[in-house]
Amino acid sequence: MEIYLAKEMGFCSGVRRAIRIAEEALGELGRIKSLGPIVHNRQVVSRLAKQGLEVVESLEEVGGGTVFIPSHGAGLEVLRELEERGLKLIDATCPIVRRAQKVAQRLHRGNFLVPVFGESQHSEVRGIISWAGGEAMAALEAPRFDPPPRQLGVLSQTTQSLKKFGHFLAELLSHNLDSLAELRIFNTICQATSKRQAAALELAGKVDQMIVIGGYDSANTNRLAEICSSVVPTLHIESAAELDPGSLAAKRIGVTGGASTPDWVIQEVVEKLRSLA
Repeated sequence: MEIYLAKEMGFCSGVRRAIRIAEEALGELGRIKSLGPIVHNRQVVSRLAKQGLEVVESLEEVGGGTVFIPSHGAGLEVLRELEERGLKLIDATCPIVRRAQKVAQRLHRGNFLVPVFGESQHSEVRGIISWAGGEAMAALEAPRFDPPPRQLGVLSQTTQSLKKFGHFLAELLSHNLDSLAELRIFNTICQATSKRQAAALELAGKVDQMIVIGGYDSANTNRLAEICSSVVPTLHIESAAELDPGSLAAKRIGVTGGASTPDWVIQEVVEKLRSLA
């Protein structure tokens, strides 16, 4: 068995930043409540839970104390309610996600209809929609509008595929170009995400099988698995414990990891693969 690693993989700067902010705050305060998981990776969440970071899923569970806003951000109304309640906020929203939120807010204030290319139930996307006054919409297929819009402002979930965003835009224009007086398009896809996707695609073309490491609820990791599986048989796992020798029938195996996957988890997978080689 030959093992090859993607040129770009693992933690992005936004995830590293959020974890650093959380660890510094925990060192000072001891216990903090995080409004949702800090990142979509169970190993990271578990490690920080041992340090005192408690994940809550709703404002009703917050109570008092200090509230941590994860890397994927939060809705504007959530932030306002927390401030009104006098709670201290530690905001670790990824700067790239924050930019998408601000773009959505600006478009809404300019009376643009705002379609967001992304998964409607993803926490990042729900937050972006909130920053657009709750009047934006999320979709993976271009919507048709009735009545047709005069002003359209388009952006993307930060972890989406640039290629698919392009297809979405082309379809959106084919449905609505005749009615438009003004169109604004913002590429809010994270460059780190794009680099990891490109590196995974390149490696997938050179091996017989790909292994994608990362959380099953991680949007960027799922995107990597989707891209790789379009080229070569692909196995998506969260940890080395899930590696089954029976599922490794290839001579050349490529490895990549999502932007929320810790380096040590990737290393554990690589070491297990070498032990099976």
